[in-house]
Amino acid sequence: MNITAQMVKELRDKTGAGMMDAKKALVEVDGDMEKAQEILRQKGIASAEKKMGRIAAEGRVDSFVSDSCGAMVEVNCETDFVAKNDDFKALTANMARHIAELNPESVEAFLASTCPECGKVIEDALKEKIASIGEKITVRRFVRYEGATATYIHNGKIGVLLNTDNKDEELMNDICLHIASSAPQFVSREEIPQSVIDEETRIEMGKEDLQKKPEAIRGKIVEGRVNKLMAERCLLEQPFVKDPNQTIAQLIEGKLTIKAFTRYELGEGLEKR
Repeated sequence: MNITAQMVKELRDKTGAGMMDAKKALVEVDGDMEKAQEILRQKGIASAEKKMGRIAAEGRVDSFVSDSCGAMVEVNCETDFVAKNDDFKALTANMARHIAELNPESVEAFLASTCPECGKVIEDALKEKIASIGEKITVRRFVRYEGATATYIHNGKIGVLLNTDNKDEELMNDICLHIASSAPQFVSREEIPQSVIDEETRIEMGKEDLQKKPEAIRGKIVEGRVNKLMAERCLLEQPFVKDPNQTIAQLIEGKLTIKAFTRYELGEGLEKR
């Protein structure tokens, strides 16, 4: 019997199984939908879909760096117990490496791509992992940089990926540690959108301690406060955590240029239990 794409889709909708698993099951039973569902249930694959409605705000941030590029990924699960499991740690490490190798455009594109090692569609392989681990697992986000990169992962909870114009491992590692600790939002002032400055100015203008000040003086005070706030958010202007007497800009002067960085904090913005 010819197994059509519509049949595969119907079985996937009913069971939550991956595309290749659904097709294999249908081929095995010559297109019998009920028997195919039974096969998937026996393998534990059909249970994966039921788990996808649960809250997954635990997990792990992991990264991979080679001579030519670097990648960092956040993979979520339901419990800290699973996040600390060696099997889950291996999964996140492999995903970071595959993202570096495959250079996908989005999470969806990554899940639809083929695993270089096992030859399976990554989404299908993930569904199998969900069935074996017994929890919802989602790939939330990733970042990838070409060229000189460095990374720092703190207990799988905070991750940093740094991109520079040339390689200086010791210095780059220090900067990664600093970013993890100080949580800057931008590399420099030039990156700050005007809308962010305008919003902070509006908030400062409305603060009670300034309401009785003359407008001209109030404007200068607000300008100073906003300037200080923006400096705190810019990596280059922050005091270096290991030596607060110098800024990051002074630390890297004449050594390298910071092109970009990303800092992930596990579960930030996600609904918790």
